[in-house]
Amino acid sequence: MADTRNSNVKVSNDKASGTANPYAINLENFGKRLKTLYSHWTEHNDELWGASEVLAIGTPPPSEDLRYLKSSALNMWLVGYEFPDTIMVFMKKQIHFLCSQKKASLLEAVKKTSKDVVGVDVVMHVRSKKDDGTGAMDAIFRAIQDQSESNVPVVGHIAREAPEGNLLETWTEKLKNTQFQLSDVTNGFSDLFAVKDTAEIMNVKKAGYLTSSVMKHFVVPKLERVIDEEKKVSHSSLMDDTEKVILEPAKIKVKLKAENVDICYPPIFQSGGEFDLRPSASSNDQNLYYDSTSVIICAIGSRYNSYCSNVARTFLIDANPMQSKAYEVLLKAHEAAIGALKPGNKAGAVYQAALNVVEKEAPELVANLTRSAGTGIGLEFRESGLNLNGKNDRMLKSGMVFNVSLGFQNLQTESKNPKTEKICVLVADTVVIGQNAPEVVTSMSSKAVKDVAYSFNEDEEEEEEQPKVKAKPVAANGLSSKATLRSVNHETSREELRRQHQAELARQKNEETARRLTGGSSGGADSRGSAKATGDLLAYKNINDLPPPRELMIQVDQRSEAILLPIHGTMIPFHIATVKSVSSQQDTNRTCYIRIMFNVPGTPFTPHDTNTLKFQGSIYVKEVSFRSKDPRHITEVVQQIRTLRRQVVSRESERAERATLVTQEKLQVAGAKFKPIKLSDLWIRPVFGGRGRKLPGTLEAHTNGFRYGTSRPDERVDVMYGNIKHAFFQPAEKEMITVLHFHLHNHIMVGNKKTKDVQFYVEVMDVVQTIGGGKRSAYDPDEIEEEQRERDRKNKINMEFQTFVNKVNDLWTQPQFKGLDLEFDQPLRELGFHGVPHKSTAFIVPTSSCLVELVETPFVVITLCEIEIVNLERVGLGQKNFDMTIIFKDFKRDVMRIDSIPSTSLDGIKEWLDTTDLKYYESRLNLNWRQILKTITDDPEEFIENGGWEFLNLEGTDSESENSQESDQGYEPSDVEPVSSDEEDDESASLVESDDDEGEDSEEYSEEEGKTWEELEREASNADREKGAESDSDNDRKRRNMKPFGKGRPPERRNLSSNISKRPRFR
Repeated sequence: MADTRNSNVKVSNDKASGTANPYAINLENFGKRLKTLYSHWTEHNDELWGASEVLAIGTPPPSEDLRYLKSSALNMWLVGYEFPDTIMVFMKKQIHFLCSQKKASLLEAVKKTSKDVVGVDVVMHVRSKKDDGTGAMDAIFRAIQDQSESNVPVVGHIAREAPEGNLLETWTEKLKNTQFQLSDVTNGFSDLFAVKDTAEIMNVKKAGYLTSSVMKHFVVPKLERVIDEEKKVSHSSLMDDTEKVILEPAKIKVKLKAENVDICYPPIFQSGGEFDLRPSASSNDQNLYYDSTSVIICAIGSRYNSYCSNVARTFLIDANPMQSKAYEVLLKAHEAAIGALKPGNKAGAVYQAALNVVEKEAPELVANLTRSAGTGIGLEFRESGLNLNGKNDRMLKSGMVFNVSLGFQNLQTESKNPKTEKICVLVADTVVIGQNAPEVVTSMSSKAVKDVAYSFNEDEEEEEEQPKVKAKPVAANGLSSKATLRSVNHETSREELRRQHQAELARQKNEETARRLTGGSSGGADSRGSAKATGDLLAYKNINDLPPPRELMIQVDQRSEAILLPIHGTMIPFHIATVKSVSSQQDTNRTCYIRIMFNVPGTPFTPHDTNTLKFQGSIYVKEVSFRSKDPRHITEVVQQIRTLRRQVVSRESERAERATLVTQEKLQVAGAKFKPIKLSDLWIRPVFGGRGRKLPGTLEAHTNGFRYGTSRPDERVDVMYGNIKHAFFQPAEKEMITVLHFHLHNHIMVGNKKTKDVQFYVEVMDVVQTIGGGKRSAYDPDEIEEEQRERDRKNKINMEFQTFVNKVNDLWTQPQFKGLDLEFDQPLRELGFHGVPHKSTAFIVPTSSCLVELVETPFVVITLCEIEIVNLERVGLGQKNFDMTIIFKDFKRDVMRIDSIPSTSLDGIKEWLDTTDLKYYESRLNLNWRQILKTITDDPEEFIENGGWEFLNLEGTDSESENSQESDQGYEPSDVEPVSSDEEDDESASLVESDDDEGEDSEEYSEEEGKTWEELEREASNADREKGAESDSDNDRKRRNMKPFGKGRPPERRNLSSNISKRPRFR
C-alpha cells in the first residue's frame, strides 16, 4: 500500500504547527480490534502464531509502488492509518512503539484504551531523524527478555517481508543477533484479517460500488464509443483514462471522497490475441482490436479506505458459436462458484462447484479452466490462505470477502487471423459471504450475455453474394456509422433494449412480490395509526364551581372552556368540545336567533372519542335554539363560542399529534472545542404558528443534530441526524429559492404542525415591481446592473449553501455516523418534468435515490426503493399529456398520482425509470388502484397465479381485448359482490380517484336542507365531463361516457398461458 497514493496514510508528512492534528484514531474500533488480536493470538497460538510470546512488526518507509504488506494491513486494521518507518512490538503486558515524534503524539490516545481493554501498557520510543534507533531497540529487547517466561523468548515476525530502509534493516540485524527464537506469524494475521466486521464490509461495499460504477458508466460507454466511431485507441491510454476516473469518482457522479479512494492495480485492457489472466497482467501499447470474432477483456480494481474490490468483464464482438458457448458455460460456472460461498463449506468446494458445471456443460473446456476460482480480498488484494482452489480445506465463515475470478485460457478458434485465433474469457466479481446467502457487491456491472455481446455484421447474412466485410448501415442523417448493439442475433433499438430490460424487471418484480405476499406481508406496516382518543370532557367538578348567574342569558366561561345555556330557568353547562357548530340569523322584526348544534353519536363525520362510546345508551341533545332581542349580545356570544372552540380544537389536535410522535434523542449542543457549522438568515417551512411578524433564523449543525431558531425563544426546531431519511440541497437555477430539505423517518412538531418534511430556504432575488409598468430597454444600464446584482446575489447564496453542505458532509463521514448513511443529495434538473402531484403544476426532479418536488407545497419526496411499480396512464396517440401512478411496496399505503405530465416527457421518464431498475407499465385509462390493491391483498395467490403485474401489460391485454367485449368490464374478483347500477353511476362519475371525498372539515356547518358542496361539485364535474373540453379528442369524450368497473380498468381474470408462462402457485 503506497501512502503517497492515499491521503489516509500521510501521517508522517504533517507540517509542524500549532494547529490541531487533523488525524484522529477511532478508539472504539481500536479497542475492539486490539481485543480481537490478543484473544485470537491466545486461542490459536500454537497452530497459527508459531507459539510466539512476542509479535514484532515493522512497516517500511513510503513508496510510490503499489504493494500489499501484512505490516501495513495491520496498521490500517488496528489504527486506521499506515505508519511508515515504525516498529510495533506486542507483548502480554506491554505494547512498544518505535516511531517519530509526530506519530508518537498521535498514538498517545491509545494508551488508556489499551489498558482498559486488554490490560497492557503502551510504551513510546521516540526517534529523531538523526537517531538510528539502536538505543530504543536495546530497551525493547530488554523488556522482551524481562517479560518472557523462558530463557529463549519466541518472537513472531512476518518472514516474507524483506526489511526496507535503515530503521528496519538495523532492527532485523539486531534481532537476528539476539538469542531470541524467531517464528513466522503470517498465517495468524491471515486468519485474523479473513473475517471482516461491519465497518470493514461497508468499506468493501463502497469500493465495490465504485468499481462497478466505473465499469458500467465509464468503461462500457467508452468502449462502445471507440468501436462505434472506429477510433484507434491503445490499451495503455484506456488504462490511464480509467485510472483517472477511479481516482476522481465525481466524474461518474459517485459521491465518494477522492482522498479515500485509490486503485488496487492499474486497470487492465487486453485484446488482439495477447491475453494474460493473472492479476499481475498489464495493459500494453497495442491498439484495441475489435474486428469480427474478437474478444476484449477489461479488469479494474479500486480501494476505499484501503479495502479492495475487483471486477472483470469479457466483451464479445460478433461472437461465433464456440465463443458464445464458452462464455455461457463460464457464466454458469461463475454463478455456481458464488452460490457455493456459504458458511460451513470448504474453500475447495467453491472451485469444485464451478468445475462440475464445466464438466457437465462442456467437458472439452475443462483443460482450459483456470486452476483457481479466486482469492480472499480485503486490505490485501490477495489474502494468503484463502485461495479458492480444489485443495484448500479452509472452512468458510460469514463475513469473509472473496474476489471470485474464473476464466478459460488459450481457447482455439477456427479463425486464421492471428489476432482472433487464440482467445481467453474472464469474469470476476467481489462477493461477501452472508449468514444466509452471498452478496455480490459489484453486481451493478452486468455480465449477462445480452450486455457484453455486440453484433455488427447482421446484414452480411442477407448479402450472400458479397464478400464477408463489416456492414455499415446508413443512419437517418445520411452519414455512415457502425451500429452499437446489445444483442447477438438482431439489431436492437434503444426502445427494444428498454423493452427487454423491462421484461426482465417484470420477472424479478413478480417473484419479489410473490415472496412478499406469500410471506404474509403487504410490504410494510401500516403507518396510518389512529390518533389517541381525547380524555373525558369535564368542565366543572361539582355544582359549586359554576360561576354565579348574572341573568338568564347565554354565557361563555373562557377559564373552564364551557358555555352555560339557560334551559327551563337553570344555567346548564356544556363543554365547548361538545359543540359542533354555532350560527345566528336575524329576521325582519329585528329578532335574532342563535342555533347551537352538538356532536352526537350516529351523525356523519362525528369523531368517535371515548365519551360517545362510553354513553352509547344515553339520550343526547342534538341542537338548541334561542331567540333574543339583543343583536349585539348574540353576535358577541357567537364570536366567543367560535373563538373558544377554535382554540380548544387546535390545542387538542396538537396534543393528539404530539402523543403519536416518536420520542427523539436530545440534541447535544456543540461545546467550546467544536464550533457548530452555521448558516444564517434562513426561512423555514412549515412556518411557525402565531400572528406575529415572521422572522428569519439560523441553522446550526451540532454534535448529533441540527438546530434552527429565530430571535424568539419559542421558535426552535431540532432535527436529529438519526431521524433524517433523506437530505437534499437544491441550488437556485430557475427557481426563486435555494433550498436545504430534510425528509425524516418520524414526524416532528414545527410550531403546532406535525410534519415529516422540514425545509430551510433563502429567496435569491427580491420580488420588485416597476412603478409605472413601463417596459425597459434591454440595453438600459440600470437594467443590466440590476440583473448583474441578482446573478451575484444568487451565486453568493448558492456558494454559502454549498459550503455549509460540504462541511456537514465531512461531519457525516465520521465513524459514529457511518451507519446512518447520510449525504446531501442534489436533484438532477436535466431529468425533471412538469406534472400535477397535488393541485398545482410543479417541476418534479429525480435524485439518485428519490423523486422530489421541493418548491411548491405540499412537498413531494418519494423514495425509489419503496416503489413497487409505476403505471403510466392515459398514454396513447393524440393525448397531450398523461398521468403517472406510483404503487408502493406497502399495499396499505395510498398510491401517489402525478397528473397532467406533458407527453413530450414520456420517453425521458421511461428511460429514467428503466435506468433506475423500476418496472413501469402503460395503460390507456386511469385505474381504480384502491380496489385493485384490495383485490390483490384479499387473494394474493390468485394474483400470483394469473401472472402478477402482467395484467397491466398493454401488449398482452390489447391482443386479447380485440375480440372480447367482456375485457372492457375490467377484472372482477370472485369474492366481490356485483356492483349495483347506482353505485356504478357514482363511481363512473370520475375516472380519477380523489382523496377529498373521504372526509370533511369539522368546522363546516351541517345543514339538513339543500345540497352539500360535494354534491354541487359532483354535478358540475359530471356536466363538464358530458360536455367535454375543447382540447379533448373524440376518444376522450367516449371514454368519459363509458361505465367501466370502478373508476378505470383493473386487471381482467383470464388465462395468461397464451402470452406468458403460468407461474407455480406459492404455498
